Amino acid sequence: MGYFNSYVFLVLVMVGTALAGDMLRKSIVYDKNTPDVFYCPQEKPTGFDNMIVKARSLKKLCEFEGQQLPKHYKSDCYNDVDETEFACKEKHRIMKRLNPPGSENNIDFHLEARKIKKLKEF
Repeated sequence: MGYFNSYVFLVLVMVGTALAGDMLRKSIVYDKNTPDVFYCPQEKPTGFDNMIVKARSLKKLCEFEGQQLPKHYKSDCYNDVDETEFACKEKHRIMKRLNPPGSENNIDFHLEARKIKKLKEF
């Protein structure tokens, strides 16, 4: 019986760790009422209802396009969450919403799609 309890505990710890990592990865917040900024956590988030965030310019989101961060770089977001693959996908989604295809301020979506494909290969 002791092995079964240990096994169940281990599985619960692994699932909890995976869910916490996913929450951190997806902690980039964008509000359409403030289109020029995104919000990122300042401390390790324990939940979305009590997350401490800081507003940053949308230009700073995925600033290095998934490349290795410079040694001198100091991120304003916890655990460099603003430079993750998810952050780059999120920026692409936000930019697509702000500048829909066919709009006056159209961006090169093919170029953005190639950047995301490179990130996946990296």
